[in-house]
Amino acid sequence: MSGLDLTLDPERQPRRFEVINGAGGRRRWSMDDKARIVAETLEPNAIISEVARRYGLRPQQVFAWRREARKQAASAQQESPTFVPAVVTPPEPAPPRRAGPRRRKIAPDAGVIEIEIDGITMRVGRGADAKTVAAVIRALKATS
Repeated sequence: MSGLDLTLDPERQPRRFEVINGAGGRRRWSMDDKARIVAETLEPNAIISEVARRYGLRPQQVFAWRREARKQAASAQQESPTFVPAVVTPPEPAPPRRAGPRRRKIAPDAGVIEIEIDGITMRVGRGADAKTVAAVIRALKATS
């Protein structure tokens, strides 16, 4: 008779059985917990295996969290604008006015932003689409 016989045999009573309490399955880690564990692995002289063991994780899981954190940081860095020092030049002096009816003229370069990256100058006019400007700046940075 094999050990996998499923018939009920009164002579073969089970001698021991386990009762598993609790919610089995996968644990759910909050983003704060993951960030705290990843930050702990970034400390000087930290050993990832020890940190993982302390929290009942496998090192591979912690490495995956670190990789995901790097990806999120890189994508956030690409999406957010980078600020540079602004140079404000004084406007050119206006020509002397003549007597007569007042007419208000707007200078053609009023409201224009000029950006220079590695010798390449980009002028952004009034009403320019922010996404388009950001895409052009990223392209300029990539070529420099």
